[in-house]
Amino acid sequence: MRHAVWWVAAGLLVVSAVAEWAGAAAVWVFVASALAIVPLAGLMGRSTEAIAAHAGPRVGGLLSATFGNAVELIIGVIGLSHGLSALVKASITGSILSNLLFVLGVSFFAGGVRHPVQRFNIRAARSNASMLMLSVGVSFVVPAIFATGEATASLALSGVVAAVSLILYLAGLYFSLFTHRELFESLHQYAQEDEQEAWQLGPAVAVLIASTVCVGVVSEWLVSSLEHLAHSLGWSEVFMGVIVVAIVGNAAEHASAVWMAVKNRMDLSLEIAVGSTLQVAMFVAPLLFVASLLLGRPMPLLFSWPELASMSAAVLLVVVLMMDGESNWLEGALALGAYLVMAVGFYTLPTLV
Repeated sequence: MRHAVWWVAAGLLVVSAVAEWAGAAAVWVFVASALAIVPLAGLMGRSTEAIAAHAGPRVGGLLSATFGNAVELIIGVIGLSHGLSALVKASITGSILSNLLFVLGVSFFAGGVRHPVQRFNIRAARSNASMLMLSVGVSFVVPAIFATGEATASLALSGVVAAVSLILYLAGLYFSLFTHRELFESLHQYAQEDEQEAWQLGPAVAVLIASTVCVGVVSEWLVSSLEHLAHSLGWSEVFMGVIVVAIVGNAAEHASAVWMAVKNRMDLSLEIAVGSTLQVAMFVAPLLFVASLLLGRPMPLLFSWPELASMSAAVLLVVVLMMDGESNWLEGALALGAYLVMAVGFYTLPTLV
């Protein structure tokens, strides 16, 4: 299976390179690049997990929490370098919506079809619910309320939001990995079980470096084709970021969460979906803000009201679904229905100011 993923990744990488260098239409360059990123992201995730297994539970957890969304970060930095700040912010919104509604919805539904009622760690779920409310309700919504529209003030406010989010994200890691590790014991147990299948440290590091470089190159082709693709299809830059780019960047992680749910390992499935959301909101978004300053293309962390309304509704729905510590297929259908409505809404909205 492992070698099959390598061959698929290599083959799609070659196809995307040929499409780019041969001057193919933007739609073909985008499709080839998007397909190539999926197995490459899977290799990045698998190699990071292998390195984490060798590093021990606490350092390993820190590594996984730091590099789990590296693909989104790479795509975001390249998008900023092209001046596509609206698309980058939309991809942040899209990652949150796709993880909370699409991934969790499919996981609840697929797992619920096979297992009528699935249970998970309610204490860990409540902790994640609090972090979700903070990451979106406080870090995103409150700054939008106080924004004055003045550029310097917006950047200063975004700087405070970024700093607070990073500090609280690190505090959350310290909470789950050190002071209250027993609350997340089931997750650590799954990690220990997976260590038996981990790669050797040397090959894992080599795969991580090679796949990261390849993701960077392919992401450059992907972002370069986005503007032409959006124009030819009549899609807005925001719709591309919220739906298309977000799904491409998270596809490998999506598959892992659903597979864990089917195997009735809901603690791990929930942690993949919700943990990835928290990482995007409280780690990736602040880093992208810093990157925008370094690139000379400032991107205030101020989102449009349609984006904020969608993210807030997604968080509230998921918090309600998680609070009883159980899931079923109907709850999954509810989340998927909400995601479909939001996707159509962003499709019909031409621009966000």
